[in-house]
Amino acid sequence: MTSDDGPRSSARTGVTPPVADTGPAVPSSDEQPAADRQPAPDGDPAATAAGEQVPATPPADRPSERASAAGPASRTGTGKDAEAHKKSFLRELPGIVITALVISVLIKTFLVQAFYIPSGSMENTLLVNDRVLVNKLADKPDEVRRGDVIVFRDPGGWLSGPGEIAQSGGLLATVRKGLVFVGLAPAAGEEDLIKRVIGVGGDRVDSNGRHAITVNGVPLKEPYLYPTDLDVPSAEPFSVVVPKGELWVMGDHRSVSEDSRAHQGQPGGGFVPVKDVIGRAFTIVWPVNRAKLLHRPATFDQPKLTSSSR
Repeated sequence: MTSDDGPRSSARTGVTPPVADTGPAVPSSDEQPAADRQPAPDGDPAATAAGEQVPATPPADRPSERASAAGPASRTGTGKDAEAHKKSFLRELPGIVITALVISVLIKTFLVQAFYIPSGSMENTLLVNDRVLVNKLADKPDEVRRGDVIVFRDPGGWLSGPGEIAQSGGLLATVRKGLVFVGLAPAAGEEDLIKRVIGVGGDRVDSNGRHAITVNGVPLKEPYLYPTDLDVPSAEPFSVVVPKGELWVMGDHRSVSEDSRAHQGQPGGGFVPVKDVIGRAFTIVWPVNRAKLLHRPATFDQPKLTSSSR
């Protein structure tokens, strides 16, 4: 007897099941003509995985194009920033100028001041129209030493008057006074003089009118004198003892200098009070070819001179 399962099983295996009609067959991606391929959307993972070519970013979305498109706006922004910066600087400029002037006045008042040389009494150490800087801190009795070149106020009657220094009027004179006040121009006041300190309080200074000047009995060697004065440092004989708190001063061009020697008959006896000292000249700054430091001559450091004073 034949089993029913056999024939039924054979019939199922050998018969092809019917296929649903789904329309024309679609070729695979490998067979699809290039003209019929549709670009995949940007960033479509399926398209990328299937080997589809992802078109480049549209020109309007490219960073370079965006930067180019933003160029004019950027330039406009930069121009506004520059204009704002300029306005800010102009607002701050008065404050900067005032601060600079205040600092300049403070320096001139307490530290350093410029002076110009109006006469030949200090030749050849200082020439006419030389500009020197003066240390205004060196104006105390223990800071003013023999050999220093000092600027000091007229002790009284040393200068003949304003006519000795040329005066200019009008706007130019006003501008110059302003520059002198803030320390940006050298002072040329009628009441200021410049000489070298020869003796300090307690010193005895002598000259016989022929040989070297002596301080406390010690002869001075003065190579800084004007050449024609080297042999005779002072044609005028004198012998003085410098009072405490005062100075005996002389010019380096002895034969033309109206210094302490020329004012012995006046109330101050030719001495300069230390309180009238403005400061010590320490350098020539103009003209440039003469710029140099002003050192204290070695002759004033002689041990015998120092030990015999006071």
